[in-house]
Amino acid sequence: MRKFCIITNPYKDRDFSLTNRMKSYIQLKGGSCHKIAEGEDLPQDAEGIFVLGGDGTLIRTAGIASEKGIPLIGVNLGHLGYLCELEEKNVYAAIDEIMKGNYMIEERMMLSGSSDTRRQDAQFPKKSLNDIVILRKGALQVMELLVSVNGGYLHTFRADGIIVATPTGSTGYSLSAGGPIIDPRARMILITPINAHDLNSKSIIVEAEDEITIELKCRQPEKQERADVNLDGELAMELSPGDSITIRAAEQTAKIIKLSKISFLEILRKRMQIYT
Repeated sequence: MRKFCIITNPYKDRDFSLTNRMKSYIQLKGGSCHKIAEGEDLPQDAEGIFVLGGDGTLIRTAGIASEKGIPLIGVNLGHLGYLCELEEKNVYAAIDEIMKGNYMIEERMMLSGSSDTRRQDAQFPKKSLNDIVILRKGALQVMELLVSVNGGYLHTFRADGIIVATPTGSTGYSLSAGGPIIDPRARMILITPINAHDLNSKSIIVEAEDEITIELKCRQPEKQERADVNLDGELAMELSPGDSITIRAAEQTAKIIKLSKISFLEILRKRMQIYT
């Protein structure tokens, strides 16, 4: 692997000093490198992507990279996270190893979805590496969300919302809502209610091949009930009572470059020690 591009969060590398140093180092070693901003088209010849920022920057990049099958690796310039393996102190050694071919590719499942609303048939434009979240909008009121799996009724959650997460996303919003931690290499889908008004409501895990349909039910016709649908923290669309969305595993996967042989459980243990 000798042809790279660098995608940088400008708020984390404000003067692009590390970005420029990495680009010069790659070229010095006989490789090629493009420097692009978030949201720009990826170079056609790119073989690998360095993402400078944090887990959020890597998650936003993953959907774009997955469309072209380009692997990526994160350089953490923010808070400690689960996804970014590198830091500024070891990034040059990492470049050397990647250019020598001393790396592995770890594939992470992603989510996609569509919505059959009364107003439109909406296909979500992006893929989600972490989660798709349905969250109440406006007044502080409980929503009723009817969940079906493969066309069969599962449960009606009375809650502030629902998180549908990948194993990668199990350490994100789902974890803070009481969901379990899942090894990111696994293939399964996690359904976690947000502030459920039911003592029996727990997270539910289904197979990666399952299709999950969530319908926003009407509780109070006199009120304009609404819910936002967010993909990896970005607003995708709005639901009204009677609208539904269907979520499934995406055909594409996020390809993460791995240099370290440290297991996910060891990373998890170290992360938990930091906060205890």
